[in-house]
Amino acid sequence: MAKRSKRVKKEARKKKIHQRKGFILSIGIVIGIIIVASLYQASVYFSTNESCMMCHVHPHVNESWKLSVHVNNGSGVMVDCIDCHLPPSNDTWAHYTAKMSLGIKDVWGYLTKDTADINWERKSELEYAVKYIPNESCVKCHQDLFPQGITDEGIIAHLHYDENVEELDLQCISCHLDAGHYNPNYSHGQMVGIPGLASAAKVDTSLFYKEATPVTAFVNYTEQVPGTPLSFNMIALKGGTFMMGSPEKEPFRNSDESPQHEVELSPFFMAEVETTWDLFWAFYAETMSEGRTPPETVYQNNRDAIGVDGISGPTPPFGYPDQGWGQGDRPAITMTHYAAETFCQWLSAKTGKKYRLPTEAEWEYAARGGSESAYFFPGSPKHFSDQGFMRSIFKAKTDSISAYVVYDKNSDGRTQLPSVVLPNPFGLKNMLGNVMEYTADKYDPGAYTKRSGVTRDPLVTEGEEWVVRGGHYASDAADVRSASRAHTQHDAWLKTDPQQPKSIWWYSDVKGIGFRVVCEPDSRIL
Repeated sequence: MAKRSKRVKKEARKKKIHQRKGFILSIGIVIGIIIVASLYQASVYFSTNESCMMCHVHPHVNESWKLSVHVNNGSGVMVDCIDCHLPPSNDTWAHYTAKMSLGIKDVWGYLTKDTADINWERKSELEYAVKYIPNESCVKCHQDLFPQGITDEGIIAHLHYDENVEELDLQCISCHLDAGHYNPNYSHGQMVGIPGLASAAKVDTSLFYKEATPVTAFVNYTEQVPGTPLSFNMIALKGGTFMMGSPEKEPFRNSDESPQHEVELSPFFMAEVETTWDLFWAFYAETMSEGRTPPETVYQNNRDAIGVDGISGPTPPFGYPDQGWGQGDRPAITMTHYAAETFCQWLSAKTGKKYRLPTEAEWEYAARGGSESAYFFPGSPKHFSDQGFMRSIFKAKTDSISAYVVYDKNSDGRTQLPSVVLPNPFGLKNMLGNVMEYTADKYDPGAYTKRSGVTRDPLVTEGEEWVVRGGHYASDAADVRSASRAHTQHDAWLKTDPQQPKSIWWYSDVKGIGFRVVCEPDSRIL
């Protein structure tokens, strides 16, 4: 009896324990369900447009979203914030990890940043947008790349995308930047607002110059472009001899800058600043056509100073080449070397003078401004550059260089007006930085090794690519030295151009390329 009683009591205790565990488990399950449901509801809430607006303090984000085609369209379908800014929800891990990462970053920024210090305009540009628009989200919604009503240009672009998407690493946002947030300054495949085109009828032609500036002495002059209200300054450079290339001890020098050698140059005039959008659009408006003058003809005409009555100008660019940075007096960019040569031919015909691209030697002579050091201003590249171990400990110096050069430290990621920098000793602006500048020379990495003694007015005519000089707005200080050399990358700079054949006028994959002109003086004024 005693054993049985103990067994009954033991079983009773076990039953109570099981009952207690079952109760605790039930409570746990209920609590778990409540937590999961709460998390789900929180996730749903923090995926709403209203919750996004809590932390996104961009002053125009809500208004620009409502004006975009993702909301303001004829279909009646509204695209929400998460539809564009997070990976599709069918990829659960990618969706929620991206959501957590962005959420933490947004909350932290909301709590710690002063909105007055944020460059809102910069955040509207493509370089920033591509980081926050997963391409798979675009593709999920836009299954049909060839909808009814698409233009021929759209078909070309989408075919190119469809066939080369992996190779090009191209994103939908690259062309459709204003799809989710309306931007009145963004143009997709249209040449709206180009001076001399849409507004041509409103221009008072009585203000246009009737004739070019006569040059009767070898002094600085201001060129007047007949048939336009535009003018630009030309600086007289007397030429002479100088040492071209970099010395062996110059920091960050490259092998193609050697050996230093003596060069003698004839006198020439050089433009004070890079060719501006105003001037390039005047050329475009007067010469635009679908015609094709073979590049070899244009180059030969420029070399031989042959006058040509009819000049075929650029076809419309595929997109908007100023990147939304502004036009006017900013340097014109993204045109090909051929387009720059054609511009020189047009300018020569307009003015009756011999305008052309500078030779590489002329460019370096002008950039040096009479100096023999790495820059025409005080300072060493090793103190200005971000390259090297010491930059992980100490910040690079920016004094002196920032007054003369638009580069990665002061450009705000875009080209700038000439007025933001001081001229070099010759009176030339932006010889270093802002945009790379075309020269008339073909690129030969061993060109300097083939010269001896004093080389007079050198010009390299053999090679596949063209020499570009000066660095650009995103260059490190090491790459804006007076002797630093670079060259075009023709195929790479046209990689995403969807047209077949690819454009001979505009590059699709480089932004920091432009040019300035030189003028050959009449021998009678020397």
